[in-house]
Formats: sequence, C-alpha cells, structure tokens
Amino acid sequence: MTTPAPARTPGTSSRPARSPGTASALVAYAFWATMVGTTVPTPLYPLYQHDFGFSALMVTVVFAVYALGVVAGLLVLGRLSDEIGRRPVIALALLLAAGGAGLFLAADGLAWMLTARVLSGLSAALITGSATAALLDLAAPERKARAQSLAIAANMGGLACGTLMSGLLAQWAGAPLRLPWLVTLGLVAIAAAGLTLLPETGPAPAGFRLRPQALRVPSAIRPAFLRAALTAGSGFAVLGVLTAVTGLFLARVLHFEDPALTGLVVFLAFACTALGQFAARTLPSARALPVACAGLVLAATLVAVALLGESLAALLAGAAANGLATGIAVGNGLGVINAGTPPQRRGEVVSTFFAILYAMLSVPVIGVGVLIQLSGLRTAGVTFSALVAALALAVALTLRRGTPGGR
Repeated sequence: MTTPAPARTPGTSSRPARSPGTASALVAYAFWATMVGTTVPTPLYPLYQHDFGFSALMVTVVFAVYALGVVAGLLVLGRLSDEIGRRPVIALALLLAAGGAGLFLAADGLAWMLTARVLSGLSAALITGSATAALLDLAAPERKARAQSLAIAANMGGLACGTLMSGLLAQWAGAPLRLPWLVTLGLVAIAAAGLTLLPETGPAPAGFRLRPQALRVPSAIRPAFLRAALTAGSGFAVLGVLTAVTGLFLARVLHFEDPALTGLVVFLAFACTALGQFAARTLPSARALPVACAGLVLAATLVAVALLGESLAALLAGAAANGLATGIAVGNGLGVINAGTPPQRRGEVVSTFFAILYAMLSVPVIGVGVLIQLSGLRTAGVTFSALVAALALAVALTLRRGTPGGR
C-alpha cells in the first residue's frame, strides 16, 4: 500500500527550489531547441528532392504533414501538461523532436521524411503549450508579460534559427543532409540534460484522458476572434509557402543553388513575425488588424513582384513584411483572447486559435504544390499571392464596415 503524494498547487515544486531565472532559462532553451528542429529541413528540400526523386508537390506535402501534426497535437494533447505536469510533457516533446531528427538522419526515402515531419509537428504542439505554461508558472505576477515575451522569443527564435543554421551548415560545412541533424540532436540532448534540473511547476497530476480538444470561442469575442484568426491565418499561409518552396523558387527562378540564402529568407520571415507580436503591444487594438491587413497586401504584392521580376530584394522585403503583419495579427488575436476569455477557458480558446492558424498554413501549401505541377512555379505563386491579398482586403472591409458583428 502506498501513501498518496501531497497535493501540489500551481507554482510549487516537487523538487528542491532553484532560481526561477535559471529554471526559466532551461525551459526557454528546451522550447527553442525543439522549434529549431521543425525548420531544419527548409533549406534542404531541393537536396532531398534531387536525391529521392520526388516532385515539387511532394515537397509541399512533406511540409504540410508537419502542420497537420501540430493541429492534431493541439486538438488531442492540448491539456496534457495540466493533467500530468509540465516536465513530463516537455520531456515527451524533446523525445519526439529527437525521434524526428533521427529519422531524417537515417532517411533514404519519402516515407521516412513524412514520418519525421509528423513527429516534429507533435513535438511543436506539445512544447508550445507546456513550455509557455511553465514560463508563466515560474514568473512572479508582475513579470507575466516578460514571461510571455520570453515564450515568443523562444518559439519564433527557434523557427528562425533552425532554417538559418541548417542553410549555413548545408552551404559551407559539408554533409548537408547529415550534419544539420547531428547538430539538432546535440541541441535536444543538451535540453534533455537541463530538464533534469527543472522543478515541476504545474498543478498536481489529475490523470490523463485522451480526448479531443473542444473548438469553442466565447460568443462575446467571436467576431473579433474570427477576424484576427483569418488575418493571422493568411500570414501563416504565406509563411508555410515560403518555408516549403523558397528553395525551389531560388533555384528555378533566380538560379541560386544556395541553401544559406534559403535559410536567410525564411529566417527573416520568422524573426519579423516575432517582432510583429511585440509591435502589436504598442498599437491601439483598433489599429492593429488594419495595419496587419495592409502589411499582408503589401507582402503579397512584393512576393508577386519577386516571382514576375525575378527579384531577390522583393522576396526578402515580402518575407519581412509578411512576418511583421502576421505577428501583429497573432498578437492582436491573443490580446482579444486574454481580455475576453475566463482563465479556466483560455487554454481551450488559444488552442482553437492556433489550430485555425496551422490549418491555414497546411492546406494552401498543398494547393500551391498542385498549381506548381499544373502551371509552373511563377503562375502558382502569383495566383496564391492574389488570393492572400484578396482575403486580407476582405477582412479589412469587415473592419471598416463593422461586419460581421463589428464591435
């Protein structure tokens, strides 16, 4: 017969207390290292395509299954860190990240890559909720905003650094389909070692039940939520296409066989997405979405100019503009959720928000892949850019007219 462990309340530790600053740094590093692995393949897709002999459509499918893995993880496992604790879920995310990197390291065909991307998507879903919650648990009440900023920096910083690191190694260090994954495994191993020093900060385990996350939004914030989700989702769609096909565009249209340049373009997009989320805090809420919509239209125009005019400068500018606009829309959406959702439902609504964003990231990417097969890269890219601009303009018109359900 065992004696039940004493109940643990949020913010208390099952281990000897350590510096909250050190614990926060360990969590942030684990978050960053996990997200690094999700974008390592970006500059490598043309190399995999050449070695394994698959089409541009399959490049987009490989990327899209990652996003679908994120959505599945958010919907099915979104509550897991509240049920079994932060540390076990962070550990599971690191294990899945290592598994994805290991599969890529051993990959000799498309099936390996698809499986690896699913594992990467699940790892991203698990680390996003658990690490963000742990950082907030560790923060004093007056430092919650700083903890949220640290979570944004770790998330978007990991996405940005993964593609840049991979591109630089593939360009200049040799073994382009092996070395980036070995480095990724090393980063994850360091994070796993650091996890042994991390105290548990979450509520006492309440038991795990595998069940889908309800997709519900309070009626009072639904119109504002939907407008923010559509705007941010449009930006995510562009981020997805940039991540999946920038290497193909640079090689086929601009004639740059340059993984480092591919990494730089996508790095710029994700880094500016983080900056946009910080910028959203300085904008009046009534101005944030109009600014984001205008930024998306500008970004779509610049991407179309890059395709039609074979302009690297326009591509870089478009990636930066899209990142800033997307970040502002994401920041606005999270602000709407935080202001209008009871604390006990906030996780559910945030999961709904990001499930919409990742769904909008995955489906258009496959559509672009089909268009590339049917009409070529330029036509597919320009058509996609026009659709993104049209959606952003439609959202902007609802803001101007106050519909649907304008506030």
